[in-house]
Amino acid sequence: MPFLAALLLAGALPAQAAEGAGIDGAALPLLWGLPFVGMLLSIAVIPLLAGHFWHHHYGKVALFWGLAFLVPFIAVFGAGLTVYEVAHAALLEYIPFIILLFSLFTISGGILLTGNLHGSPGVNTSLLAIGTLLASVIGTTGASMVLIRPLLRANDDRRHNVHTVVFFIFLVSNIGGSLTPLGDPPLFLGFLKGVDFFWTTQHLFHDTAVMAVILLGAFYLLDRYFYAREENLPAKADPTPDTERLGLRGLRNVPLLAGVIGAILMSALWKPGIEFDIFGTHVPLPSIARDLGLLVLAGISIAITPAFIRERNGFDWEPIREVAKLFAAIFLTIIPVIAILKAGANGALSPLVALVTDEAGGPVNAGYFWMTGLLSGFLDNAPTYLVFFNLAGGDAQELMTRYAVTLEAISAGAVFMGALTYIGNAPNFMVLAIAKSRGVAMPSFFGYMAWSGLFLLPCFALLTWLYFL
Repeated sequence: MPFLAALLLAGALPAQAAEGAGIDGAALPLLWGLPFVGMLLSIAVIPLLAGHFWHHHYGKVALFWGLAFLVPFIAVFGAGLTVYEVAHAALLEYIPFIILLFSLFTISGGILLTGNLHGSPGVNTSLLAIGTLLASVIGTTGASMVLIRPLLRANDDRRHNVHTVVFFIFLVSNIGGSLTPLGDPPLFLGFLKGVDFFWTTQHLFHDTAVMAVILLGAFYLLDRYFYAREENLPAKADPTPDTERLGLRGLRNVPLLAGVIGAILMSALWKPGIEFDIFGTHVPLPSIARDLGLLVLAGISIAITPAFIRERNGFDWEPIREVAKLFAAIFLTIIPVIAILKAGANGALSPLVALVTDEAGGPVNAGYFWMTGLLSGFLDNAPTYLVFFNLAGGDAQELMTRYAVTLEAISAGAVFMGALTYIGNAPNFMVLAIAKSRGVAMPSFFGYMAWSGLFLLPCFALLTWLYFL
């Protein structure tokens, strides 16, 4: 709706839009970032203070902040530039982003782990470890959607299960996706820019291993503590009975997940040189083919998956609907913020840029790690990765060799620190929505940040000392 409202407000002006070269971020004051800040604060505060209102009207709140950016932007910069910027954000970023999430959400929702796992510390830690490895194969979204429901069912008879979902977001929805371009959108963008497919596997393996070992160990000890507290309490009724053997249903969806991976690789490797100019934005044919292919795969999953599998999974469309509406406003209101960042030292956020450059003009690797990461925790990590990738020179061959540590810092920051907030990575919000729908008393926006600050920030400090100083 925010993107549609933008096009309706701006009017159909393809000639003007086609001439647009994008907004000059150096000319933008920070005031243009207020709608984006308002959107983030709404996500953080309104569910805490007015949960019933948020549940029924979050789409209207998203539309409000989208229009709070669009109306002044049209008034100041005109309809042509507005159409160009909105079309660029929608066609190259938001639409491919939400189609990928939708397809993975739909297909993975048709895979059912039957039987009843019992959420002991060993079982829970094993599930998190499997998800961490799986995230780099089928993406953080795919791994999150496949495993979050079995994890919730395994722990639905436990009184203390919030920490299980929080660490699931840390490991499966974020950190586990750091080893291949398939794992997380920022790395996929790097792949499209020329970074070798297995470069991240080689250069981020040790970072990922350190994070995974520490967090899995911390989770096991924490889960043992909570598990022991329940041993002397009256047993809680288990909503999932032990009447069925462990197994997988909906296996016909597994080839569809492979098809998603194939579609993504196809869009990167197939270079026919054909593009379509849509409101001044050049959309490559492989990208269109990829998105159509993903929609077809999702449609096939809906058609071939028996209804009872989705019913037993507790599957419904509300999580993806919420992500689609909220991230539409985020992608829209973030337009001026990204433009200011791209302006580098000439923009209103030049003090941030100075933190990643030393006196000789060389890169400060620790600065790249923390700045890319912290901004990825509150902005979308894919465009944030691109901003710092370009700020470091934008030459993939040089970054993979001469400035390999800098590229490692940018990549690790974008992927790892997406776990700092619920909005740092799209799977975070989807897992949150699913857990809340299953009755888990998930922490508020700031409550989750307390968890991430306590467990993640010391790990990031250790990585800085080990690899980036």
